[in-house]
Amino acid sequence: KPILLQGHERSITQIKYNREGDLLFTVAKDPIVNVWYSVNGERLGTYNGHTGAVWCVDADWDTRHVLTGSADNSCRLWDCETGKQLALVKTSSAVRTCGFDFGGNIIMFSTDKQMGYQCFVSFFDLRDSSQIENNEPYMKIPCSDSKITSAVWGPLGEFIIAGHENGELNQFSAKSGEQLSNVKEHTKQINDIQTSRDMTMFITASKDNTAKLFDCTTLEHLKTFRTERPVNSAALSPIFDHVVLGGGQEAMDVTTTSTRIGKFEARFFHLAFEEEFGRVKGHFGPINSVAFHPDGKSYSSGGEDGYVRIHYFDPQYFEFEFEA
Repeated sequence: KPILLQGHERSITQIKYNREGDLLFTVAKDPIVNVWYSVNGERLGTYNGHTGAVWCVDADWDTRHVLTGSADNSCRLWDCETGKQLALVKTSSAVRTCGFDFGGNIIMFSTDKQMGYQCFVSFFDLRDSSQIENNEPYMKIPCSDSKITSAVWGPLGEFIIAGHENGELNQFSAKSGEQLSNVKEHTKQINDIQTSRDMTMFITASKDNTAKLFDCTTLEHLKTFRTERPVNSAALSPIFDHVVLGGGQEAMDVTTTSTRIGKFEARFFHLAFEEEFGRVKGHFGPINSVAFHPDGKSYSSGGEDGYVRIHYFDPQYFEFEFEA
């Protein structure tokens, strides 16, 4: 039976483990940022300060700081242990994605294209306090064509990989800001990007009903995992050649489809063979975010129903894989 985490009033937007996997951070379309013990689902505390939906969350390498981006037009830096707000960066539109680089010194976040404002990716160096105080990032990359819907750091913090509303993938240099490469394998919006444990590959989840695997440095398209409905999130197992996808119809489309309640399972695919081998039911709405525990022995999913579920794999799961 999964551990059920009930700490949000609205639908979950992102869940994120820290590097060791002892903590799980969850954010939703309410202003609350929660942190939980992943082993037993006990809530450790909250980070209070946002006034709108929180779209994204990240923790740095040694779990000292937490970064959140929100629809209240702000990106905030928190002390992980005390919950104290360390920095507040005001933006002109909602912050959609955020992340720490490998060393935890540089943060990046992207803002939405809305109310006449352009979509930007901003980079701040936390070692230079004047950047935060004056709200002057050391680099700001404009994205005029299509807004960024998901972004992650590449290996060694040399570039970021950004997924766009029109299905494009870009690499932007974190030093110069120039676009290093660009591919378009998806036909619709990219909802989520997650890297593999060793940062050599990443997986994208898209509204075009597929998840795709890419090489981090070359953006070469390697594998495709097909489903019948939009994929909101996808994660790569750190120990096996397994992929978990979460998705489902948009909440507003659910009633217009078949009477079978919109199919909200987490779906497991084999990384190499692109074949589905398992499903886990449970959520009462689309799954918006999935994440593997860094030790690969459990995974979590956050849904439109506002619940986060932590599932531990059976011992057979590990025997099966080693035999295979």
